[in-house]
Amino acid sequence: MSNRTGPVAALALVAIAPRLLLAADASAPPAPKAASWADTLTAWGITANGYVAASYYDSNGYPANVHQFDVDHDTFQLDQAGFQVAYQPKTGFGALVDLMAGEDARILHLAEDGHDNTFDIRQAFIQYAVGNLTVIGGKYVTLAGAEVINPTGNTNFSRSLLFTWAEPLDHTGIRATYALSSTFSVIGGLNNGWNTTSTNYGSKTGEMGISWTPNKTFSLAAQSYVGKFGATVPGLDGVRALIDVVGTYNATSALTFIVNVDWDHQDQAAGPDTAAASWYGVAGYANYQFNAQWRTSFRMEYLDDKDGFISSQMASGLPYGAFYTESLTGQHFWEGTLTFGYDPTANFELRLEGRYDTSQTDIFLRERALGATPAELADSLSQFAVQGVFKF
Repeated sequence: MSNRTGPVAALALVAIAPRLLLAADASAPPAPKAASWADTLTAWGITANGYVAASYYDSNGYPANVHQFDVDHDTFQLDQAGFQVAYQPKTGFGALVDLMAGEDARILHLAEDGHDNTFDIRQAFIQYAVGNLTVIGGKYVTLAGAEVINPTGNTNFSRSLLFTWAEPLDHTGIRATYALSSTFSVIGGLNNGWNTTSTNYGSKTGEMGISWTPNKTFSLAAQSYVGKFGATVPGLDGVRALIDVVGTYNATSALTFIVNVDWDHQDQAAGPDTAAASWYGVAGYANYQFNAQWRTSFRMEYLDDKDGFISSQMASGLPYGAFYTESLTGQHFWEGTLTFGYDPTANFELRLEGRYDTSQTDIFLRERALGATPAELADSLSQFAVQGVFKF
């Protein structure tokens, strides 16, 4: 009997060994996964994100003298490729670097120093935070306006007339923000004018602002800039002032209304020892989210150029051969834009947009000058655009 026990036990052990091994594997904890680069950056307190925006747009004219960006006609283009990395702790020192490339970067760089470059450092500043006070020094985007340079922050493809003709793009200097409460903050700073990275004069542009968000339904921001405009516009050496107000009302979780009001004043508008000029405008936005994938945004705005300052700037941007037969004084503009957005995934949006601009006089370029033939001007401009925006 004992002679059979050994072989039988061995056979039983061989039979159940695989099951014992499987059970041991099942009860063992899973091997730890390697941390992703995003998790590693988050653990260090560093944020990093980027985007690529490309488009095709066409119009019945040439918007080069009217729009800030999107100045060509019937073209595919890389609007922007951007990347931002930041370390901004609630206490102590930090920094932010925000880079961009593409056709919009070309326009931004041209506005800053008059040179053509498809790469631009949109923001780069050092930050120090202590208590309710945050101070930044370097280059940063403006406080003014409802729209921004980064297309992911806008609901329309094209920029408003106020964005183009009434508001700065960026500043270089120092800015301090103090939170008086969880809902109200005050901002103050000194800058090298508008869109100016460096100057050769001592006068600076002061900025002052407030930000009030009493609840999730309503928010209000108001800011002003007073000082020299900058060094990129020859002969424009007088003081420029801007008062900008942006109000946001979230009527429902799907419907939002925004109003942006600007008033500008320019001393020595036509050069040294000349009269001043002022202009004002208002832009209204209605944004509606149909569902998780579809949304729409409608923008309507009015710009009153009573002294003809904006119109003269537009005229200076026209090619040789464009002639005016009407006075530019008392000129005003209307603009309407309708945009549809489709998000098939969380990080991609396809935008479809139609826009119509109109003016009191013929100032929109329809056909370029050919030889001795004058350029053709009109009192309206229509535009159609398709844009894709990918975020990562």
